[in-house]
Amino acid sequence: MPRYKLTIEYDGEPFVGWQRQENGPSVQAALEDAIFAFSGERAAVQGAGRTDAGVHARGQVAHFDLAEEKPVETVRSALNFHLKPRPVAVVLAEQVTADFHARFSATWRRYRYRILNRRAPPALDRGQLWHVGAGLDAAAMAEAASVLVGHHDFNSFRSTACQAPSALKTLDLFEVSRDGDEIRVDVGSRSFLHNQVRILVGTLGLVGRGQWTRRDVEEALAARDRTRAGPTAPPQGLCLMEVRYGLADAGGDAEEAVDDQ
Repeated sequence: MPRYKLTIEYDGEPFVGWQRQENGPSVQAALEDAIFAFSGERAAVQGAGRTDAGVHARGQVAHFDLAEEKPVETVRSALNFHLKPRPVAVVLAEQVTADFHARFSATWRRYRYRILNRRAPPALDRGQLWHVGAGLDAAAMAEAASVLVGHHDFNSFRSTACQAPSALKTLDLFEVSRDGDEIRVDVGSRSFLHNQVRILVGTLGLVGRGQWTRRDVEEALAARDRTRAGPTAPPQGLCLMEVRYGLADAGGDAEEAVDDQ
């Protein structure tokens, strides 16, 4: 039974999230319906990260199995045809070995969070970033972010609904940069806790406004208590940028990825 790996991008705004749900359209369901439309097979699509409602992806990875082998270009073209007009695109289709798993074989994930920091609201990128009209100090945000790089108990920075058995995670990358009116927060790790990236960004927002200092972030981390960290940033600014595979990228945590962002 051939297995196919997909690299996918999507606009998360019209979806209830990656995972198939009863309360609305999902990216997973859109892909499974497209597979059925071109192959006649009901295949289960497994994704590398279960993005929440409104969260986007430029480098989501998924896999599925078919009973009959088909050329990879046929798979990509047919899926993109049947996905229209939904804002989902299969950028690349590859045939992989049966032991490949989009979620459990992943060794690193990178998310980017975009903040538009100006008085005027966005006209062109609405739904793609978090608009913050008040001035933000990106340098202070970057300094506070450095506190959280490394291996820590991130219990203060995960949703109360998170089902991971442990809050221990390793952030290999947590960088803040400004390009004109846009602030970008890049976060990389083997795996993430539920809403971890958005809570990290919401906390940095307090620092950027001057309401919190680096010391406050240190105290929130040490408290291991969700009520001690900042708010959860809105979903539309978050995008899953890339997922890596292979021993060369391995590192950090050995536990199961949660990645409900």
